[in-house]
Amino acid sequence: MANTSLASRFRRIKPADVLTAEGERGGLKRTMGLTALTMFSVGSIVGTGIFVILGEAVPKAGPAVLLSFVLAAITCGFSALSYAELAGSIPISGSSYSYTYATLGELVAWIVGWCLMLEYGVSVAAVAVGWGQYLNEFLASFNVAIPRQLAYPPGEGGVFNIPAVVVVVMCMLLLLRGASESAKVNTFMVFLKIAILLFFVAVAVTAFEPGNFQPFLPLGFAGVSAAAGQVFFSYIGFDAASTAGEEAKNAKRDLPRAIIGSLIIVTILYVLVAAAAIGARGGQPAEWEGVNSEAVLAGIARQVTASSWAPTIIALGAVISIFSVVLVVMYGQTRILFAMGRDGLLPKVFTKVNPRTRTPVNNTIIVAVVISVLAAFVPLGQLAEATSIGTLAAFAVVNVGVVALWLSRPDLERTFKVPFMPLIPILGVVFCVYLILSLAAITWIVFFGWLAVGLAVYLGYGIRHSTVSQDRPNMVEASLAAADLTRRRMGPGTIVGMMLLVCAALFAVDTAATGDGLWVIERALWWLVFAVCLAGSALAWVGLKRLELGQGVAASGEPTRGVALVRAGIKLVTAALLIPGVVLVLAVTFGLNR
Repeated sequence: MANTSLASRFRRIKPADVLTAEGERGGLKRTMGLTALTMFSVGSIVGTGIFVILGEAVPKAGPAVLLSFVLAAITCGFSALSYAELAGSIPISGSSYSYTYATLGELVAWIVGWCLMLEYGVSVAAVAVGWGQYLNEFLASFNVAIPRQLAYPPGEGGVFNIPAVVVVVMCMLLLLRGASESAKVNTFMVFLKIAILLFFVAVAVTAFEPGNFQPFLPLGFAGVSAAAGQVFFSYIGFDAASTAGEEAKNAKRDLPRAIIGSLIIVTILYVLVAAAAIGARGGQPAEWEGVNSEAVLAGIARQVTASSWAPTIIALGAVISIFSVVLVVMYGQTRILFAMGRDGLLPKVFTKVNPRTRTPVNNTIIVAVVISVLAAFVPLGQLAEATSIGTLAAFAVVNVGVVALWLSRPDLERTFKVPFMPLIPILGVVFCVYLILSLAAITWIVFFGWLAVGLAVYLGYGIRHSTVSQDRPNMVEASLAAADLTRRRMGPGTIVGMMLLVCAALFAVDTAATGDGLWVIERALWWLVFAVCLAGSALAWVGLKRLELGQGVAASGEPTRGVALVRAGIKLVTAALLIPGVVLVLAVTFGLNR
């Protein structure tokens, strides 16, 4: 340890086959099939978001909010495809933390794991805080109410949020019984809340007016884009299945299917709910201004049926949704901490498994206590919004990781392969960067404060207790890599990427030449974007030719030289497409949105 440089310790990786072998003997019980895994992701995605998001998104896009949901799903889809490939290659519990450990090194993996603690821990506490509010809305139909002092945290008119603690403790007890029992309850609740949302669709359709969709684009495509950024966060959670890698019966086959399938199911459900709501209420922005977004679906149900029974059923859906989200996210948090503890980056208390239930008992209790305290006493507010930046950062790293794993370990069995490599992961990174840059300044401040604490913990504890080998393993030898690297094609994805860069260059030069009110520095910025995009397109072509040359050399009997050329080509193509994409996003964010 003393003779190892700090930089090399930051960069040490845990090979994918080592991670997989540890997962096989990790002590967790494999009980989940495809349905349970899919419902884990659906349960994590479909929280209260769909019950409230329309009231915030329709004023931005009008009826075209339907396109916003599809656009947000496509944006998530880029990252979902990367998660699917990595989950099928490294089927273990750590999700993006473990994927990063196998591809980009220990320091980046720690940062991702620390981001996931923020995403899972704080977000589930924030969701639990709202459970009492929705429970009260449901109980109001029976003339029962929980006093505000006992249903809200201090700072929001309460003293102690009892419902938040109750829902966390209930989920903890269920998780302690075993993953199989938790999965069964979650599957039941997910089907129930899907049924309730379909019930809303059926009710709203009885008042459906096609004329409510005219005009379809009252605020243009700018409105569609603005609403897509808002509804994107209603899709976060599709990666939940990846935290169950060591408890899936057939992880390599089922995890990719569960991740992609959950996104498809939720997109269809969201579009149906949005279409039904607009058809019943109207879709023009003015009709939704000032609407109580927290009860928009219940309000439409009340308006259509002229009764209280329909809104009561909708409120029950929100109560079930929150319970399901708390259950799944707590599960995911415990499994990520389990993986980090096994690697020595966290104390071994997080890895103790009950021999009877095969669950990490101490881990689950610690997580429940922390979340209960946060939900009961802390008005999370802005802190909860900081979970978005942690989630997006983890998504971006996973997209980079899928390319890195392809470079280093093309020999791994992959039950799913990302199409149009490396374009899809690059688009995933670019969209994540765009959404990160759109977040409020206070979110950045909280995020960097959290990262500073995390780095202190890593330098004070994790780096000294890591169980990973001191040496960063080399990429798999050329003789093993040659066959796989020569079979996988990059041509289609590279060509499409080059075309996108040319379009971006034309957009940049048009903005620089015709943009009204642009300052001299801004015009220079857009000319720079034009140059970077054209240069990126040209370098991508050079990289593609180098890659094709390397494949030919490897096939002709020179695997070492051929693989070196292929890997150099992949790196050049990836950099040539990624860097201009990020530059374009920066220009759009700080140039057009000033």
